[in-house]
Order: sequence, then structure tokens, then C-alpha cells
Amino acid sequence: MKTVLAVRHVAFEDLGSFAAVFERRGYAVEYAEAGMDDLARASKREPDILAILGGPIGANDDADYPFLKDELALLERRAKSGRPALGICLGAQLMARSLGARVYPAGRKEIGWAPIALSEEGRTSCLAALIPRGEPVLHWHGDTFDLPDGAVRLASTDICPDQAFAWGPAWLALQFHAETTRRGLERWFIGHTVEIAASGVSLARLRADTAAWGASLEARGAACLERWLHAIEPVDGP
Repeated sequence: MKTVLAVRHVAFEDLGSFAAVFERRGYAVEYAEAGMDDLARASKREPDILAILGGPIGANDDADYPFLKDELALLERRAKSGRPALGICLGAQLMARSLGARVYPAGRKEIGWAPIALSEEGRTSCLAALIPRGEPVLHWHGDTFDLPDGAVRLASTDICPDQAFAWGPAWLALQFHAETTRRGLERWFIGHTVEIAASGVSLARLRADTAAWGASLEARGAACLERWLHAIEPVDGP
């Protein structure tokens, strides 16, 4: 059976709507808990897809969180082998860092629902299925990154010019969140309560926008992932 190894940093930032897509396409999903599980040992199984998920720590915080070095090593190994990798938020930042790009604080935090602008390449990528009519996605990050050498920019916002990139035929990095679900986001609102309060973002507005756009994002995010999987596995695709 095909496998997905998802590295998770906090329990509530999981694969969300992406999990059902992977399972529909015949993947067994396994989580590795950062800081708890031996990531070096987990990587020896060479999953078909490595997914690095989001979290509240920074991609440069390996002095305080040494397991980040193991995640970077995982990604560097995947880069050399050319095997598929998916990064979301912190995961995207770690992908950029593993490819030699700089990760640093953005001008301000992006937390909440807002649109992204697709590049010319983005409009022909899997992201076209994510925002077919310019719909918003969920942002939840304070850092950003430079575009790695050899990468193709797929999406931008005014605050972060590099919101998504592709590197090689099978690496996809998303600074924003396309995987979240309405039900799952309530756990985010509890788990990130300190960050929400410090950022000045209105929790009522987050809930209202989630009610307005959450169901749509679940469908759009699933379509985006389906399109990416089809591109990297054309033989197995529908």
C-alpha cells in the first residue's frame, strides 16, 4: 500500500480534509509526532509522500527545538531522491530552508481569511482548483521565506510575495492553509488563543469567515490535492 508520513507539531494541526483524499486514493496515512517520535527512524521506511505540517514554532528555532534538524534532514534527503513532499505553513518554511532559502519574519502576521494571487505558473498548477473564482484561503503565520533556487513561485500576497512554490516535479510548498476544516478550526481557536489575542484579530470575525468560507475551502482544498496527486502519479490518477 502507498504511504503518507505526516510530521505533526501540534495535535490539532493535522491533515484535515487532505486525509480523506489520501485515503480515497489508496494511501495509508501515518503521523509522526515532532518532539516525541524518532523522525530519523520513521524516515527509513521511505514513505511515498512526506508531508510536513504547520505549527506555532519557527523554522529557525532548532536551537530550542532540535527535532527541526531531523525534519530538515528528512527534506534534504527527499530533495536528493526527488521523492514527493508537501509542506504546509511551517512545513513550507522548512522546505524553503532545506533548499537553502532564507526564512525570516514577515512585515506583520497574516491570520485570517484572505485571497491569494496566483502567478502565471500558479494558474496552470493544482492551485487553480483551490481558487477558481478568487475565493479566500486561511492564513496563519508570522514568518515568510525567499524563493529557493530552482523553485517556481505559484502564489503571493502583498505581505508575503512567496505564498506557494513548486520545486522539481513533486514538491509543493504552501505557506497558507488549504487543508483546514470548519470543525477542526474550532480546535485552532482554542489552541491558538494567546496568539489570536496578541495579534488583535477578532475571534468573532474568524468564526464568521469560517462559517462563510469553511465548507467551500474543504471542497476546494480536496480538489487542489487531487490535482497535485494526479500530476505526480499520472498512472495511478483517475
